[in-house]
Amino acid sequence: MGFFDRLSNGWRLTQGSFSILKENKQLIIFPIITFVSLLLVMGSFIVGLLALKGWDIEGLQMERSNYYLILFGFYVVNYFVIVFFNTALIHCARLYFNGEEPTISKGLNFSISRIGVIFTWALFAATVGTILKSIQDKAGFLGKIIVGIVGIAWGISTFFVLPIIAYEEVGPFEALKRSANLMKEKWGESLGSSFSFGFIQFILFIAAIIPLSLIGAYLSIPLAVALGVLYFSVVLTIMSAVRNIFIAAVYETINHRPVKEFETTSIDDLFIQK
Repeated sequence: MGFFDRLSNGWRLTQGSFSILKENKQLIIFPIITFVSLLLVMGSFIVGLLALKGWDIEGLQMERSNYYLILFGFYVVNYFVIVFFNTALIHCARLYFNGEEPTISKGLNFSISRIGVIFTWALFAATVGTILKSIQDKAGFLGKIIVGIVGIAWGISTFFVLPIIAYEEVGPFEALKRSANLMKEKWGESLGSSFSFGFIQFILFIAAIIPLSLIGAYLSIPLAVALGVLYFSVVLTIMSAVRNIFIAAVYETINHRPVKEFETTSIDDLFIQK
């Protein structure tokens, strides 16, 4: 299958994910809560650091060990928030696939029931993130290249981690291993030329540049910035929900629980076989 065929196929599957979100509009609340929660987390860390330093911005310089300790804590909280609400969304998607009514409370209750493994994964991911950040800081330009390569591998390897930690009784190491093996053995090693979400998101961003530029040039730059932030936030929120629905649907399908909006053959063709 060629590049444009894969792009077309990926778009059809993306439409299936959008259709599911359209039928269950309440699911959009999860990425919204995630976004707001992350803003609150960032604000609380900034306010806390400023308070410790006597509200002296110039006094925020700290020892390297303290810096990485605070960074680790920040990563833990961020990963926990993201995984908690994404797990709730994925569970609601599964309820829909099984013919049940997905509700916000059902999703949140499920995440609460899995809070231990979610926190364990947050610790694991935060440790990896902190190590990569330290490598990037110490190795300079070379460190950025290394972190970039590892980041791509991490993204591919953890593609199925959320549904795995949600529904399989495994720890973080086993979840990572199982997700990586699932990608490697069943679907292949590359998503780049077959997965259309990034392309769609890019097109939506490009489509906003001209009107926002005109608003900034002829009306008001602050207005253009405000509208741009609002627009990009909405796009990222919707795409986050659609992507998690897609992951949930693919996970169900590869575990022999087909989803009506997704043809198994289409999913097979979406990934490049090894």
